[in-house]
Amino acid sequence: MTGFPTSFLATRMVRKILAEERTARVRCVVQEKFWERAQEIVSALPVRDRERVTLLEGDVASMDMGLSGKEHVALAQEVQVIHHCAAATYLGVAREVAQRVNVDGVREVLELAREAKKLERLVHWSSALVSGGRRGYVLEEELQAPEGFRNVVEETRFKGEQLVRAAMQRGLRTTILRPAILVGDSVTGEIDRFEGPYLLVLLMLSSPVDLRVPLPGRGDVPLNLVPIDYVVDAGWAIANDARSVGRTFHLVDPTPQSARRVFELIAQAAGRPLPRGFLPTNLATALLRTPGLERFAHVPRAFLEQLATEVVYDDRGAREVLDPKGIKCPGFESYVDVMVSYVRAQQSAKRQRRPDSFEGEGEDEASDPLQ
Repeated sequence: MTGFPTSFLATRMVRKILAEERTARVRCVVQEKFWERAQEIVSALPVRDRERVTLLEGDVASMDMGLSGKEHVALAQEVQVIHHCAAATYLGVAREVAQRVNVDGVREVLELAREAKKLERLVHWSSALVSGGRRGYVLEEELQAPEGFRNVVEETRFKGEQLVRAAMQRGLRTTILRPAILVGDSVTGEIDRFEGPYLLVLLMLSSPVDLRVPLPGRGDVPLNLVPIDYVVDAGWAIANDARSVGRTFHLVDPTPQSARRVFELIAQAAGRPLPRGFLPTNLATALLRTPGLERFAHVPRAFLEQLATEVVYDDRGAREVLDPKGIKCPGFESYVDVMVSYVRAQQSAKRQRRPDSFEGEGEDEASDPLQ
């Protein structure tokens, strides 16, 4: 497992593997700076699961994944399945960091996969957003370079998937999974950090109660959101299906709400008036400097552009595997209340930890409000 514990997806996948495979042993490559956090997560597991997890200090983007020669050889001799979850996903990430993690990291994982004599499968966790700014219908098996990428994350993840596909064509047993925009658990609301659609929730909760916030963009295009519990369950089922070797799957909401409807549902759950009107995307940042909303002035333009990109993700292959198993993506309207309640609770807990804080105190609040 790569990406543990910084990737929420990786952390949830570790839990899933331990729950489903009672004899499986999991090796997690962990960066030194996240070692203590990784140990805390493992220590919180039941004893029977804790003993099956081994942490290896390394760095997926370094030579031999930052492992000693002995560790790398031992891993190559015993590993049967690789889940590559490590990725730079923050829209404001520096290009060199995105390149290192999303491209160089893939190269190192592929090197391990080629040396692994017992390897049954590499599961590469990509993203539906590798389609960049493409509009229209995007097939699961397609990886077409768009006319332009909206940010360096999309660009480098596209390049990373290119490397995986090339290795797959040369015979490496691989399954590629492409989730849409990840949100928290549909039952508990749990999420690791607030970004993407959570900026809309924070915007609502921090705005004056009687302020009708206009929608950034027209909002008439689908906004494809998928809760982490569905993605983990679906990804696990697909990755353990013999038919999925050598294929790519979109993990998406087959009937996504429009961006406007998502905005309206968030407003209702937050107890705020429904949005009134809209601002063109190129003017939306002006809204985010309205008195009371200044802290959101740095909302990534790439996210605003997602609200204006009309794209539909084909998921026929995923449904072929998941429908017989009864695994379906819950609709956004079924968990929006849980999502908003979780954000509200986290913000309340944060204010209690920092009694001198007040709403709108700083722009860094929106980028990582859980710190």
